[in-house]
Amino acid sequence: MMSEQESTCTKSSVSIQNIEKTPKADVSLRSCRNYLSTRLSTLLSIPASKGKNGIKTFNLKKAIKSMSLHHWNLFWHGFWAWTVDSMDFFCVSISVSDIAKDLNTDVTSITWGITLVLMLRSVGSIIFGYCGDRWGRKWPLCVCYLLFTILEIATGFVKTLNQFLAIRSLFGIAMGGCYGLAAATSLEDAPQVSRGFLSGIFLPGYSLGYVLATAFYRGFETTQFTWKALFWFSAGPPFLLLIWRLSFGELEYFKDLYEAKQLHNQRVKEAIKARELGISTDDNEEDLREITFWSELKETFRAEWPMLIYLILMLSGTNFMSHGSQDLFPTMLKKQAKLSRNALTITNVVVNLGGCFGGIFWGQISEFLGRRLAVILCAICGGAFLYPTFFKHSEAYIIPCGFLLQFAVMGAWGIIPIHLTELTSKSSLRTMISGTAYQLGNLASSASSTIESKIGSRFPLKESGDDAYDYGKVMCIFMGCVFGYLIIVLFLGPERFHTSIKTDFMLEEEDVDSNYELDRVLSPVPRSHFEGKIRVIHKE
Repeated sequence: MMSEQESTCTKSSVSIQNIEKTPKADVSLRSCRNYLSTRLSTLLSIPASKGKNGIKTFNLKKAIKSMSLHHWNLFWHGFWAWTVDSMDFFCVSISVSDIAKDLNTDVTSITWGITLVLMLRSVGSIIFGYCGDRWGRKWPLCVCYLLFTILEIATGFVKTLNQFLAIRSLFGIAMGGCYGLAAATSLEDAPQVSRGFLSGIFLPGYSLGYVLATAFYRGFETTQFTWKALFWFSAGPPFLLLIWRLSFGELEYFKDLYEAKQLHNQRVKEAIKARELGISTDDNEEDLREITFWSELKETFRAEWPMLIYLILMLSGTNFMSHGSQDLFPTMLKKQAKLSRNALTITNVVVNLGGCFGGIFWGQISEFLGRRLAVILCAICGGAFLYPTFFKHSEAYIIPCGFLLQFAVMGAWGIIPIHLTELTSKSSLRTMISGTAYQLGNLASSASSTIESKIGSRFPLKESGDDAYDYGKVMCIFMGCVFGYLIIVLFLGPERFHTSIKTDFMLEEEDVDSNYELDRVLSPVPRSHFEGKIRVIHKE
């Protein structure tokens, strides 16, 4: 944190340091040609070869030891926020057949509840992301928890399909705000050396949420209220998280960010006042601009709009990958593979534990291979297990192959939080930008389950009953296309490996651990000692 002496401007020091304006995004033909020519070389520029002895070693002990109790508290809170978010979402996926039966409708109609949640999450990410970047991460996240609690209880009382869809639509808005705030809570205050390790643990909370939804569904399945009791029970965890979040304060990262903005704006006002009094300054009009939300948003779009488009394309692929392999998976096991209740529970739990282990494993592998190459390898490995998972309808094939499929799918997702944080490192609106990009990817993939269900209904399995369809064939082909798309997008995409997440007008991190080129950076908050600071820039 800044000292009181540093945050005080004297009247004799009213000049604002000339700041080199962030260059506008260059999308000229020459620039694009140069960029594309480096895709293969940068993909194969493996970080593991950048160490002092020609190979980099990942020091897990250092990553863990660098974390204080405060850091662990923040990380585990964000982790459980994301896990509970996932569990509440999968409560519908795991009980879709029972909900359809009670509401006197078909499975496809209920899957619209999943689709609506995914579609409206982008609305929530904009609303809560704006609040999080303007007023802090704490209170918007608390509002998310409160909405989760209310809406999960309300879901258990619906009587018609329209009521169900309306409640799930509101839930989608609340859910959309959770990811960006949870990721920020887990990673922003963490030491640089620990973030890759933490990223690999954070996203598997999504798979853990699936496991919890499956386990609790099995517990309530034979009760009087079945799926309704599941939703009433799922209102408890977010309420506990609300109490937990109220017990500690705002993130230090946001405090520093807010203080840096205030200091800059104070000095701008003093420089303008000096001009009005006839005191000459060396500042041009560009220097005399206060930092506001809208100015930051405009600057981000001006300089980073190609990156934002890429993020949506990348996250659309990763969301199609997860939802395409998970949302209708329980229905396929129940209707097509005809697994018993116990076998269905065991299979769902084991398969999604594969996702938990995969995220941790591949998150650490990305520290050696880089983010892009690691995600591409996940897509290739996942493709190898599509056929046995979706065409061999016996536990002997589905459990081990499904485990390895989700090991790859959620392995890719284990890399995404840190990759996304690094790609949005130049913007102080990271919560809104990353959260909205993630949710727009969700929006693009929102019809995954409905598409699979609709196409699957064209392949009825008469021998298995009137409501049995060949979902396995559809899911296998669908996932093959998704993996191919993801490989292409990641190959063509950028990477900012181990870049600092601090903005130019904040104190740069002192625990940067990277062997990439170090460039001197000037801060919009002028201070003499800051000019010696450095940050890491991965030259593409």
